[in-house]
Amino acid sequence: MSTSLLPAADRHTPFEDVQALLIGTLFISLGVVMFKHAGLLSGGTAGLAFLLHYAGGWGFGQVFFLLNLPFYWLARRKMGRAFTLKTVAAVALLSVFTELHPLVLRFERLEPAYAAVLGGLVIGTGMLMLMRHRASLGGVGVLVFYLQESHGWRAGKVQLAIDGGIVALAVLLVEPRQVLYSLLGAVALNGVLAVNHRPGRYLAM
Repeated sequence: MSTSLLPAADRHTPFEDVQALLIGTLFISLGVVMFKHAGLLSGGTAGLAFLLHYAGGWGFGQVFFLLNLPFYWLARRKMGRAFTLKTVAAVALLSVFTELHPLVLRFERLEPAYAAVLGGLVIGTGMLMLMRHRASLGGVGVLVFYLQESHGWRAGKVQLAIDGGIVALAVLLVEPRQVLYSLLGAVALNGVLAVNHRPGRYLAM
């Protein structure tokens, strides 16, 4: 199909950006809570926050917010002011939502395999919302987004490679069975991104 026949890119309105940030981070926080309940890990900066959470008992949301602080410089320098502001907002919202979920949500039974697959799909869907509105969860997400925007590298594949390495390190703190379930979650998460977030496929800005 000729590119001349494609519709012009339609910019998101501020309301649409706010809605995507709220719904996307709410979805991601639900997946994070499922992972936490099942003793699983995710990749990226969230994976590092999980490791510190399990190792030291610190709150996930607080650790996640602090780990992201150094990456805002990269976001501002390479991706611009709007991307950075939306990323800061997404990180803050996710930190708050993950702390609030336990107040309104309890799991009487949650099988690790189910938590890995469904949690990964929910997190991936939330991340897809953020990416399509030019936002990320900071940290590794900034790098992945930048590589796709500047070099056309597929976000799902790059994220999966990084996530696999981080989750593999978890064998030092988590039982091998939980690491395998975590890898299953990483595949589910990044499968959503690999299929649905390809360069040039989504035209809105």
